[in-house]
Amino acid sequence: MANLSFTFSAFLLLHHHLLFSSTISEAKTEHRSNDRVSSLFIFGDSFLDAGNNNYINTTTLDQANFLPYGETYFRFPTGRFSDGRLLSDFIAEYANLPLIPTFLQPPGTHRNYSNGVNFASAGAGALVETFKGFVIDLKTQVMYYKKVENWLRCKLGNNEAKLTLSHAVYFFSIGTNDYINPFLTNSTLLNSYSNSIHVEMEIYKIGGRKFAFINLPALGCLPAMRILEPGNNGKCLEEASNLASLHNKALYKVLVEMEEKLKGFKYSLFDLETSLRQMMNHPSKYGMKEGKRACCGTGKYRGVFSCGGKRIVKKFELCKNPNEYVFWDSFHLTEMSYKQMSFQMWAGDVSTTIGPYNLNQLFHI
Repeated sequence: MANLSFTFSAFLLLHHHLLFSSTISEAKTEHRSNDRVSSLFIFGDSFLDAGNNNYINTTTLDQANFLPYGETYFRFPTGRFSDGRLLSDFIAEYANLPLIPTFLQPPGTHRNYSNGVNFASAGAGALVETFKGFVIDLKTQVMYYKKVENWLRCKLGNNEAKLTLSHAVYFFSIGTNDYINPFLTNSTLLNSYSNSIHVEMEIYKIGGRKFAFINLPALGCLPAMRILEPGNNGKCLEEASNLASLHNKALYKVLVEMEEKLKGFKYSLFDLETSLRQMMNHPSKYGMKEGKRACCGTGKYRGVFSCGGKRIVKKFELCKNPNEYVFWDSFHLTEMSYKQMSFQMWAGDVSTTIGPYNLNQLFHI
């Protein structure tokens, strides 16, 4: 197994790189008045991917374009890794926005980026090498964003595009796959930092000023991770969870520094790690019954990633009511879980779970 301390080092260096590269650009744009609706630009992984991976050459491990995915809300598979909607879908609804379109939607589809775009890709990481060739890494997602920026400038004119981009909210979920990759594969890429990337968040230089982040969950408590070590008796794989905790502490520190140093920089950080632990340990408090076993999968805790499609393990079990489960499949959450979390993100009291702004406040700054 790779020396996972390099993963933490890579992320720490990455976030500090974002901090120092962003200092070259001060906020030169005033925010639009509060009567304008902010756009929503979405980056990251399967927690936010609304179907971009439907349109890339990848494996079924990184796709969810088959039933039973999507069965609860949409009644058909959309590419979302859940039985229904994701965090980003609920946040868009609360912000009076339509469902945010994926960047890679079919060419014949009418495209309007004024309300925002979803660039997220299931399996993606901050490192280009994470599941390389099968996902849209963060660096490429930012490149796609720059194309949308050019579209907005052509469509709206420079001044209006500038206002749109400065008032927009930029929503990120990234890092989970960078950390779990060595546990699930024979990858040794993290034994050396020589091939690591330096992601330049051009969003800062272009004018983005309002950012929303979710930190990493307790990775070792995902159903798929609980079953990796047979002698662990279904306990959380603490090595993975500890790495996530280190990452989360570093992320929080960097965001505080950015707010202090960058004029106009505002952020909201949702503590997914704490929120998910509470749901897993006390599902009844959230109207659910099962906090550790997935709704869809097979094996102990339904931790084998086998929820339909052409996956290696063909047979799988499916629960009768996903709303009673915290986890939908071996790695991902149910719509019910996302709904509860999204409400915390949107309207929750600023506390240890969400802060220094909730998303309602962030959208209306």
